[in-house]
Formats: sequence, C-alpha cells, structure tokens
Amino acid sequence: MSQSFKPKGMPALIPYLTVSSPDESVAFYQDVCQFNLLSEPKIENNKILHAEMGLGEAVIMMGAEGACGSTQLSPKVSGTQAPLNLYIYVPDVDAHYAHAKKHGAKIAKAPEDMFWGDRFYQLEDIDGYQWCFATHVGEHQK
Repeated sequence: MSQSFKPKGMPALIPYLTVSSPDESVAFYQDVCQFNLLSEPKIENNKILHAEMGLGEAVIMMGAEGACGSTQLSPKVSGTQAPLNLYIYVPDVDAHYAHAKKHGAKIAKAPEDMFWGDRFYQLEDIDGYQWCFATHVGEHQK
C-alpha cells in the first residue's frame, strides 16, 4: 500500500489564516461559526501557536502573527481588507445565520437567494476575514 500524498480526511486545499490571537479566534470559530477543533492545538508559551478546525468537509488552519518567524499580520492589525472571502457550504444557512447573529457575529450581509443558486450570508470575523456561509437551493438562474 502506498502512502497518500495528504493526511487522511484532509482536503487538498486548506486556507491558512494569520490571526492576532489564536485563542480568541478558536473561541470565535467554535462559538459563532460552529467549527470544531480537529486536533489539540500546538501550544507555545501558554498560547496557541497553530490550530486546525473543521466544519463539515471544510478545514481551516490558523497561526499567530509572528509564528515561526512570519511577518504576516491579520487584516485587522495590518489595517487592510482581506484580499479573499472564505465560502463554506452548510446544511441550513438560515439556522447558521441565526446562531451566528445570536452569538454576536458582525453580519456583513443577511441571508439572500443568489442568482447562482445558493442562499448565503456573510460575516466578518474578529480579524477582519470575510466568511460566506451558503446552502445550495436551486439551479443557476440565467
């Protein structure tokens, strides 16, 4: 048997986010966005250095600003807008929205049916990343 080119259960593409406080980000993604930790975070000096989280089939990784010699900053700390949006499918986007809103999420766009066949909403996380959560509701509109 040959070894796989990637770890079992991991997708081939995983966004890696630079966050200002991994402890706060992990709590935000768990409480507001309903992500789960996939493994124990890597801890250094009593702070999370690296964490892996999942929601359904989606996986994200995150690391602290300055971790491993990096000079990357989160969008919020750098004062710039994140150059990408993260788009995740969930079984019930309206329930996900209600949960996020109840838990204090900064909602950028309320749920809406879109021309491409998805119902989606958008929130901004504590580091300034834009997250789109969607449920496919029909075929693309022409």
